[in-house]
Amino acid sequence: MMPSSRRGLTSAVRGVCKALDGTASRRPPSLEQQLRSLRLSSPALAPVPGSRRCLSTESSDPAGSRQQPPPQLAITAAAPVNLASLASRPRLAEHARVLPASASYFSRTPVFNEHFLEVYKLSRTYANLPVIPSADAERVAWKTLFDLRQTLGEPVKATEYAQCLKLVKRLHLIHPDLKPPAVTDALRYFKRDVQGFLNAPKPIAIDKFGRALGVGRRKASVAHAWVVEGDGQVLINGKTLADYFGRVHDRESAVWALHATDRIDKYNVWARVTGGGTTGQAEALKLAVAKALMAHEPALKPALRRAGCITRDPRRVERKKHGRVKARKMPTWVKR
Repeated sequence: MMPSSRRGLTSAVRGVCKALDGTASRRPPSLEQQLRSLRLSSPALAPVPGSRRCLSTESSDPAGSRQQPPPQLAITAAAPVNLASLASRPRLAEHARVLPASASYFSRTPVFNEHFLEVYKLSRTYANLPVIPSADAERVAWKTLFDLRQTLGEPVKATEYAQCLKLVKRLHLIHPDLKPPAVTDALRYFKRDVQGFLNAPKPIAIDKFGRALGVGRRKASVAHAWVVEGDGQVLINGKTLADYFGRVHDRESAVWALHATDRIDKYNVWARVTGGGTTGQAEALKLAVAKALMAHEPALKPALRRAGCITRDPRRVERKKHGRVKARKMPTWVKR
């Protein structure tokens, strides 16, 4: 018996046994059967006569004869690509990266750095221009570190602010006739909106009753004093000087402008004081009386300045800090 016949008989016997047991399963189709079904279902893959065989499957029948090789499948080549037409077509999308306009974009203080770099470049460009003495230069109030932080909303460092302000002041000393417009525009950003040096004091007028009104401030106290020629009477909130101020030091501070100019018996003072404590009210009253006294006698200004009566005292109580007893006092430290 031929080997092929023996294998076919064995397979048939096994199939009959599986069918009898009810456990037979369908045998998967062979590769040749799949190709035949593909040729029948797809007309585009019809066999081309006389073509060379590319793929074949060989199987032997029970008689041992070979089947004819299947014809080659039809393969259609793609159309040639016209490179000129592809080059003329607009591209749908390109990979692009947006670059920031400023080199300081990725820093914590981009706006301040831009102005700092601008001032630095100007200082190097116009470093050889002649300068004038600082006493002859225009008095300008520059923005403080707190003002810059509030305006820009950036955590500007104190060291960087000091370096920038040093360059700004150096550019400000350039001779006005030779100062370039670029320097003027760059310095305008660092100037305050309100220049205190340009404010002219408002003259105090004397009314028809011969009174001059002066206003003084100290800490949280505000004093309004009317000074008129008289015999030296002083009334504060309807009380005499001795009744209103219990301390002798406060009494002397309130009328120190009259004592320093020997005018204690020549003028009467009527004052209204609000806010603060006794020391602050006395200091505010001293400034108010000095301003009203200069309205009557402007020549007393040098004497009042030497006595320290026409200068506003900006000092205030320092605030208490967290973790401390007072503004600077620390709790008692005990080692053991």
